Amino acid sequence: MNPIDNPYAPGAGTPPPELAGRDDLLAAVRIATQRVRAGRHAKSVLMIGLRGVGKTVLLDRMRMQAEEGGLQTLRVEAPEGRSLPAILAPQLRQALLRLSRSEQARALAERALRALAGFAKALRLRYADIEVGIDLEPEPGLADNGDLEHDLQALLEATGRAAQAAGTALILFVDELQYVDEDQLASLVTALHRCAQQQLPVMLVGAGLPQLPGQMGRARSYAERLFDFPFVGPLDPAAARAALEVPAAELGVRFEPDAVQAIVEATEGYPYFLQEWGKHAWDVADASPIDRRDVDTASREAVAALDESFFRVRYDRLTPGEKRYLRAMAELGPGPHRSGDIASVLHRRVESLAPTRSNLIVKGMVWSPSHGDTAFTVPMFDAFMRRIMPGADWTTR
Repeated sequence: MNPIDNPYAPGAGTPPPELAGRDDLLAAVRIATQRVRAGRHAKSVLMIGLRGVGKTVLLDRMRMQAEEGGLQTLRVEAPEGRSLPAILAPQLRQALLRLSRSEQARALAERALRALAGFAKALRLRYADIEVGIDLEPEPGLADNGDLEHDLQALLEATGRAAQAAGTALILFVDELQYVDEDQLASLVTALHRCAQQQLPVMLVGAGLPQLPGQMGRARSYAERLFDFPFVGPLDPAAARAALEVPAAELGVRFEPDAVQAIVEATEGYPYFLQEWGKHAWDVADASPIDRRDVDTASREAVAALDESFFRVRYDRLTPGEKRYLRAMAELGPGPHRSGDIASVLHRRVESLAPTRSNLIVKGMVWSPSHGDTAFTVPMFDAFMRRIMPGADWTTR
């Protein structure tokens, strides 16, 4: 089999050749964005799910849909250590410059650019990472109080009025929202709430780990009424088979039924893992059809590739104490696990491990499905921890 023709695409946010099993969610977001454009009520959308379920891919596909529908968009990722104003400001500037090319919206877009100038100038002392080009002089009193909650509200209001005049909507696509500080999340929720109250065409479509609804609720109690939180999980067996079989069939290659079933079971339907297994199965097969022996060989190579990339990049960010905590979780199985059970494996008191657990939540490695429970945010990470820290001596390192 020619590796140059290999259709599978295991990568961070890389679009798969067949985006299977997500049509309903894509349609729901498309309808919501167009309702906002029409001045009708629609909730903002925050997709939540574990690593490897394709949230970033979905976010990009949704943005493409929105732009094809004539909407203005911005797309940002919220990395650790960056402020929300810093990541939003440059993208808002680009969106406003596009809106200013509309004759109907030019004056309002220029006023919003003045608001952005005041916003950046007033908040630069508090958020030193703000870097944005200034096209117009600030308008005194417009988004320049130096208070993020009030200034972001004024800025999004001004931007929403420009979008409304242009007959479009502004859709904010934000990935990795769980890394935004809760006080900044509160300011964003407040601003979106105000835009909704004034029926301005501004909407957020975001993505994050499963702890995000709790963070939003703590930021603002009314967040649950402002957002929908669709859970993006692994693909069902039919969609998982389609993700494997359709790209191969388009190139005249097929899988034996038991080979497909073996991959679906090994990957548990997680889209990233399906791409990894599909890639290696293609590369090891001599010819079509890809059979069970090919998959058995590919499984060893896929696990090794995941260990050196998908899993290892997360493992290397951990302190020794955090590694031991996750290894103790792995000793108990996939999870979720009670904090007391994890502490027992480590022969420690629950209270003494609370800071480690909190740090792991901040790093996006674990989350709490319910009070006192802890679960991995990365599928199959328990098996990886047992492979990379085998034996029993890890408890005394």
